[in-house]
Amino acid sequence: MSSVTGYLGPEGSYSHIAAKKLAEGEIAPFPSFFLLVKALKEGAVDAIVLPVENSLNGGVTQNLDLLQETDGICAVAETLVKIEHRLVTLKGADLSKITTIYSHQQALGQCAKYLCNHFPKAALRQTSSTSGCLEMIKSPTDAGIVGCHCVAEGLEMSKECISDEPLNFTQFLLVKRGSAEDCKKSAKIYFSVTCLHRPGTLVSALSVLARRGINMTKIESRPIKDKVGEYRFFIETEADCGAENTRAALSELRENCSFVKILGCY
Repeated sequence: MSSVTGYLGPEGSYSHIAAKKLAEGEIAPFPSFFLLVKALKEGAVDAIVLPVENSLNGGVTQNLDLLQETDGICAVAETLVKIEHRLVTLKGADLSKITTIYSHQQALGQCAKYLCNHFPKAALRQTSSTSGCLEMIKSPTDAGIVGCHCVAEGLEMSKECISDEPLNFTQFLLVKRGSAEDCKKSAKIYFSVTCLHRPGTLVSALSVLARRGINMTKIESRPIKDKVGEYRFFIETEADCGAENTRAALSELRENCSFVKILGCY
């Protein structure tokens, strides 16, 4: 039986593009990231695709939290998808009369300057995905933000990308059931650390990586929900999970930090 990979739908979303790049078999749309993770945990799908970072907006915090909170899953591959947003309206619509603009919150954020300059009075409405906004455009006063690959009968899109920055990429991870211990070799390791709440503990943790020559490619902080004023750090490094130096570094991190969780090896 062919494996099934879930993604945030509907068809035409950026997650759909990432799923086609990462999936090993069939792909299936889901209406939310929470339901994606639930389906993976329950065995309804064999893998899921999650966006974790955008080059303009930073971490996709909901998915960082889902990876942190969910046991028994691990990222095993990554891909970058170029984000090229376009404004879409009914054919012949007068842009000066647009009153409502629909899209996913990430797309609205990535086009914030454009929207402020061109549609300062328009109401911004969030949808579950970029492609999901297409069904909301029913009036000449409606508009949406979608990928340049999205086409639909009766609609037209701007000729130019409307992203605030033209070099806009989102990192997606392919996540499966299992443990990081199952991975024998990798180019990168993605993990979270919780430091003791006292001066210098984050510096000590990062020094472990520096001393062992492990390059850190990104770091993101998230508040710990039940500990006001304390933070968890999500770190990606260039490291082979099977190398002795990497295993030693992770062991030392566990000694210096109150909690370490491996989120992915890819």
